[in-house]
Amino acid sequence: MAKFGVVVFPGSNGDQDLLLAIQDVIGEEAEYVSHRAADLSEYDVMLLPGGFSYGDYLRCGAIAKSSPVMEAVKQFASEGKPVFGTCNGFQILTETGLLPGVLLNNTSLKFICGMQPLKVQNNQTMFTNEYEQDEIITLPIAHGEGNYYCDEETLKELKENNQIIFTYDQTNPNGSVEDIAGITNKEGNVIGLMPHPERAMEDLLGSSDGKKLFQSIVNHLRKVTA
Repeated sequence: MAKFGVVVFPGSNGDQDLLLAIQDVIGEEAEYVSHRAADLSEYDVMLLPGGFSYGDYLRCGAIAKSSPVMEAVKQFASEGKPVFGTCNGFQILTETGLLPGVLLNNTSLKFICGMQPLKVQNNQTMFTNEYEQDEIITLPIAHGEGNYYCDEETLKELKENNQIIFTYDQTNPNGSVEDIAGITNKEGNVIGLMPHPERAMEDLLGSSDGKKLFQSIVNHLRKVTA
């Protein structure tokens, strides 16, 4: 059984969603990890939740990046282990430099919340092997600073390395460059996604399309440990 760690920062509000998604729907082991944690060696996967870490003071993720646990997450990622960040978790990953680019204010300058169609741009990753290439899925979004931006050189690298994993479909809700909704690092083991797959685990919630992302991670772990 894979063991998932869900990091909890002061101000996080999506940690329980992630924990229950893994425990109740995927059926794997999961537990909370303190923002003070320094050793993550007992875990197979690290999850950074949505919410407003440290109240989003200064800038989204700007304080969380200095939490002791993020040094441990960097070490965890350097070992090739899966790291997933959703919404505020995505923002934290860019602030720490684990992912390129930055998340800016939505072009509307308003907080947005609703169901959003996405397109799977790369299904050959440890996070997307359960999806079909170019599959259209629906996940909820809830953010005020989800406008992904990077310079032209970085964008070129993202495209060349197939690091753009999900894009917004039909409409771009926040102004993100190239409709980007989720990217990985060059090594492919760290992913940031602005929408919330953990809130789309069962049809009762309006979509179960998020389940495939976490099941993809489990598939990958079983393959590498077989």
